[in-house]
Amino acid sequence: MKVQGHHYRTIWIKENDPSVVCVIDQRNLPHEFIVVDLKTSDELARSISEMWIRGAGLIGVAAGYGMYLGAIEASRTVDFEKYISGVAEKLKRTRPTAVNLAWAVDRQLELLEHNRDMNVDGKIKLLLEGAGELADGDVEFSRAIGEHGVKIIENISRKKKGETVNILTHCNAGWLAFIDYGTATAPIYEAHRRGIKVHVWVDETRPRNQGARLTAWELNEQGVAHTVISDNVGGHLMQHGLVDMCIVGSDRTTRCGDVANKIGTYLKALAANDNNVPFYVALPSSTFDMTIRDGVKEIPIEQRGAEEVKFIQGKSSGFIRKVLLTPENSPAANYGFDVTPAKYVTGLITERGVCQANEDSITDMFGDLL
Repeated sequence: MKVQGHHYRTIWIKENDPSVVCVIDQRNLPHEFIVVDLKTSDELARSISEMWIRGAGLIGVAAGYGMYLGAIEASRTVDFEKYISGVAEKLKRTRPTAVNLAWAVDRQLELLEHNRDMNVDGKIKLLLEGAGELADGDVEFSRAIGEHGVKIIENISRKKKGETVNILTHCNAGWLAFIDYGTATAPIYEAHRRGIKVHVWVDETRPRNQGARLTAWELNEQGVAHTVISDNVGGHLMQHGLVDMCIVGSDRTTRCGDVANKIGTYLKALAANDNNVPFYVALPSSTFDMTIRDGVKEIPIEQRGAEEVKFIQGKSSGFIRKVLLTPENSPAANYGFDVTPAKYVTGLITERGVCQANEDSITDMFGDLL
């Protein structure tokens, strides 16, 4: 995707210094576009846990690069294998709900396991190449999701005789959450590229406001019509026929089609179901967790710090500031995700096509993942 006309991925190796990983610091968006250098596995782990970067696909690829930085560090120790195992565990602990992260770390560990006799320099190079392959694969998955998902938008556009297709999304499952294109946004960007009239209702997505801050910024940079709404408006819009479809992302989807996504997704799915609005989830195959069936019971839900609920960040008088919203001594709970049961999901838009949110359909399309 482009920022002020220049193409960016969300993570890359610094030019002229392959020991540094560069990422877009999402904490300051939409007010400041800042690229930060990550030089150690600790810095990269911190960037994930403190949400300098976030999104299922991006944190998976970032973890792959974290393993590469860890290998550089491990080369200076007496026990390479012990050190790199510690880096892997450190990275896995940063965000427990998103399955892509552990998947990417395990992919890197498998590369090392299959090349145990390789020298240390070779292992470092191997992990760098592995992280690059993860990034390139993420881009291709997102592009394919766009190709499959745009057909749904095209069908709605035809039924509306070319009138604007209104799409509601929640949180940010866009370019910033992956390496390029995104998942929930990929069909929207492709529809826009094809000249289909689209308009996006952007949930603000409290408490961190990833919709208002990130999705709106992305859509604005790409020239896609959109309107930011408070999280509680979606049901009202659906009741009045102002939403043609919902597309959201996923941080973990079970083999039976239950979907863990940013907190508040479940409520949007309920409203969509009550108003006969199609509710789609866009995800790459790396987001499936084929080891579990019951998402509500089995998916671990991350609980984050109370300060994210109690404070809000914005720009005032030219400075980015945090403002206290609540009584200072009031406690706050901060559940990061909820689970939408499969029965409320119209379909899953993946890089291989669109399947139903049930075990038979998922395993028919992704049986090789079992």
